[in-house]
Amino acid sequence: MKIGLNQWCFGDWVGLAHVFAACQRAGVDGVELNLQEAGGDELTMDSTPSDVREIARRAHAAGLELKSLATGLLWNFPLSAPQPEVRQKARTIVHRQLEIASWLEMDAVLVVPGVVTAEVPYDECYERSLAELEALAGEAQRRGVKIAIENVWNKFLLSPLEMKAYVDTIGSAWVGVYLDVGNVLAFGFPEQWIRILGPRICKVHVKDYAQSVGNIHGFVPLWAGDVNWPQVLEALRGIGYDDYLTAECTPYRYGGTQVADDVARQLRRILQL
Repeated sequence: MKIGLNQWCFGDWVGLAHVFAACQRAGVDGVELNLQEAGGDELTMDSTPSDVREIARRAHAAGLELKSLATGLLWNFPLSAPQPEVRQKARTIVHRQLEIASWLEMDAVLVVPGVVTAEVPYDECYERSLAELEALAGEAQRRGVKIAIENVWNKFLLSPLEMKAYVDTIGSAWVGVYLDVGNVLAFGFPEQWIRILGPRICKVHVKDYAQSVGNIHGFVPLWAGDVNWPQVLEALRGIGYDDYLTAECTPYRYGGTQVADDVARQLRRILQL
């Protein structure tokens, strides 16, 4: 398995030049970039092919792979929204992710499948998001990039059996799962999710979570929470997973690039289990 860091680990105040330099210094294999609406030297909805090529050039010059693309935009524009215009915006975002990922020869894009709220009931979220992802599967195949739906704190797809059935209903080899090990701890056990989801898992996010805190502030540095890393590694190896472990950790308040050194050391220790 390879190790990487998501760009979010550095916070909004650390530019890509510093992210790449820090990851090169830490000796990780790759960086997961994030698609944003606009801003600076980031990947955005308006990035041109030349903009994307320049980012790729800088990453490769630092000896880093770019293998997956995340985004937070689907929280504001969910595929499950009742408003057709919001769902259209969500489709545009995923299409843009797939387009940029294909330019960068990435394997997968991270997609939040839907968001259950007081105004969006669970069943409606399920039906609308499923229909959207079934439609997007063709574009993923055309681009040669997988859509990897992540288990996030969206009050949706709360069990591995449901996630498995959801993906199987879509029925496309181009739609799978982006498993977030730390996110599971609030309502389950990641090693069980891994064994049940098996080959549907395209990518893996790692973070740690202290169940005694029990809320969003419970995310802690790797090894400081309740993830059973030996069992997680055993389960991943058991399903033949040999792709990236990508850290998605809380940014440091000060010394933002130090996170790369610390997390790289923790990830290497996990892989020694």
